[in-house]
Amino acid sequence: MVNSTPSLAFSSIFILLTPLISIGTEAIGVCYGDRGDNLINIRDVIKLYKSNDIGKIRIYSPNEMVLDALKGSNIHVMLDIPSDQLQYLTSSSAAKTWVQTYVQSRVQDVKFRYIAVGNEVFSTDPKNAPFVLPAMQSIYNALVEANLHEKIKVSTAIDTGLLDPARSFPPQEGSFNVAAYQFINPIVSFLAQIHSPLLANVYPYFAYANDPNVQLPYALFNSPPEGFVRDGSLVYDNLFDAMVDTLYAALEKSGGRDVSIVISETGWPSAGGTGATIENAGTYYNNLLNHVKSRKGTPKRPGKGIHVYLFAMFDENMKGPQEVEKHFGLFTPSKQPKYQLDFK
Repeated sequence: MVNSTPSLAFSSIFILLTPLISIGTEAIGVCYGDRGDNLINIRDVIKLYKSNDIGKIRIYSPNEMVLDALKGSNIHVMLDIPSDQLQYLTSSSAAKTWVQTYVQSRVQDVKFRYIAVGNEVFSTDPKNAPFVLPAMQSIYNALVEANLHEKIKVSTAIDTGLLDPARSFPPQEGSFNVAAYQFINPIVSFLAQIHSPLLANVYPYFAYANDPNVQLPYALFNSPPEGFVRDGSLVYDNLFDAMVDTLYAALEKSGGRDVSIVISETGWPSAGGTGATIENAGTYYNNLLNHVKSRKGTPKRPGKGIHVYLFAMFDENMKGPQEVEKHFGLFTPSKQPKYQLDFK
């Protein structure tokens, strides 16, 4: 969501929900977006992560000040390669230099976990889409050469806009849209080959905010029994699980039956849009964290731990164009928590 407005694909497909609405866990991650002119010093940011037991961070570019501040923190890092750098990094020599400069030189002190090659690149984007897979391959080969490919996984972060709206409910019918096949299917095959997960930005908030037929309790993990959604033998009591399992179904149809999903972004805003309140956001985050910690997985992947990164650490007053994009922070720029959350 950092570089583009989140997809609204789910806002229409979940109209169909209305008639039906009658592993070991691991550290929680939080995304660090820096598009604000009132944010605190990066070293204080890292202290705030540590004091709140936030064990994973996603950063959206190889900012060397941020990477240096992470040294010795024991915080696991998802490092993004911005989309405007993808074409350059299709070069094997450029990818090798990038890995040496930002990763290999710090790997003894920084716990790199994932490299996200592009964020929410649309399959129809002629400037960036053709270069996602070649850049992934070049970065992976550079990690192999550095003997880091087992430790650091290469992937790309997608949003739900790649799904086919006509085949996204019930969840087991999930499929990527036809226009995305040539883009996503080779990526899925590559992820399966190198045993890496697919990164996915999943926002029940936008499905709810853009479709009056999506029920708020269902989006907030608060559905009563009569509000559960049934898909054959599978039962869904929240929209988050339904969206994740729709992606799993699409992966299976694209040859990625063994590819797992890491939720690289999810969140709920506290202002600026329909249903964007402190109360609703706090409910979403607390219920999501409880769901993740329960180790139940999703109905389609029961017992499989859900790895999740919350979006985002702070409100970002320079985000846009929608006002709501400025209000996803878990903390105010003065380090005050908006919600009482337990990240342990």
